[in-house]
Amino acid sequence: MASSLITPQTCPTPFASIAESMPPNVFAVMDDKIARVVAQGEDVIDLAKGNPDAYPAQFIRDVAKRAVDDPLNARYTAFDGKPTYLQAAAGWYEREHGVTLDWPTQVFAVVGAVDALAGLYAILIDPGDAVAFADPYYPSYHCMARMCRAEEVLLPALADRGFLPDLDAVPARTWDHVKMLVLNYPNNPTGAQAPLGFLQHAVELARRHRFVIVHDYAYCGLGVGGLGVAASDVQQHSLLEIPGALDVSVEVCSLSKMYAMAGWRAGFVAGNAAIIDCLKHYHYQMCSMITGNVQDAGAVALNSDQSCVAELADLYARRRRIVAEGLEYAGLDVFNSPGGIYVWAKVPDGWDGNRMADCLLDKARVAVLPGSCFGAVGRDYIRLSLLKPQEQLQQAVGRISAALK
Repeated sequence: MASSLITPQTCPTPFASIAESMPPNVFAVMDDKIARVVAQGEDVIDLAKGNPDAYPAQFIRDVAKRAVDDPLNARYTAFDGKPTYLQAAAGWYEREHGVTLDWPTQVFAVVGAVDALAGLYAILIDPGDAVAFADPYYPSYHCMARMCRAEEVLLPALADRGFLPDLDAVPARTWDHVKMLVLNYPNNPTGAQAPLGFLQHAVELARRHRFVIVHDYAYCGLGVGGLGVAASDVQQHSLLEIPGALDVSVEVCSLSKMYAMAGWRAGFVAGNAAIIDCLKHYHYQMCSMITGNVQDAGAVALNSDQSCVAELADLYARRRRIVAEGLEYAGLDVFNSPGGIYVWAKVPDGWDGNRMADCLLDKARVAVLPGSCFGAVGRDYIRLSLLKPQEQLQQAVGRISAALK
């Protein structure tokens, strides 16, 4: 009997079940769509991605360059992260948030926020466990839940509540079933920020119903003010500032947006020592550590006076005004978001976010993400990135206005 042939286009054995559960990456899908338009010779202004156009401050780059010449940085770094990097993260928490951490047990270095989130899902979630997060959400929360075969408990975050979910609307029996609550403030995609009262209530619920809170704090320091308030005066509080939070939660921090170090891949997790310890042991087996010279640069950034972060926040606040005013002139209802690096806008009646995004790419040659990429609540919204120079943002809103009017 002739055996079946294996061709380069087939896998000789069935893929694992996780491969069948992977949703498409919404950012990669949009990249492909933009690339097809650009290949036709069109000039597209890409406001779909959260990829910083800023550059790390000079003092950060100088340390990174010098550290490349350190022979020790050509070696594998310590499993937990360099002590100087972990100490800098703990010092940053003390100075910026008044939170005292034991750096050997309550801080862990990771290669960016998604690296941390993937590890936390892996160590905390079994098939059938319940994961709760706000809708709209960062797509990775949904995708990781799918791949873990978890039950998703979506918490609608609607405009009339400033895009914060109503935690009291969730029945106690549902909270009893939840294993992990993922929070994300400043929020992607909406830019919402959570007041201390909201965070305190979340910690109370976690303690009462015995679930873990994972706070994705990737946009820390990038409050943009709003309503005439300076960006420096409106910054999101850390979840770990709440008394008792260390008993039930961890916070995921990234250097990508705070210091415009997205391509350098560096972050850290802080919080509950037992969760940090388990995450470390998972990471030892499944992941790699941050490049040595990047840790050296990150330590200097964290130990600085944070004026470079404040400058970025003020830059994004100015850009936000340009985009928000331009979209409102074009007839869109823009959320006056106090944080983050995006503009979240409701499309006019009779449209939805998908149709609007397609129209803007086709007619205005401006790429934006439809809100449906971030969940059901985002169906009638679009998300625009502020990570382009002011001139391009002005050009983009001019194109949008012309296309819609």
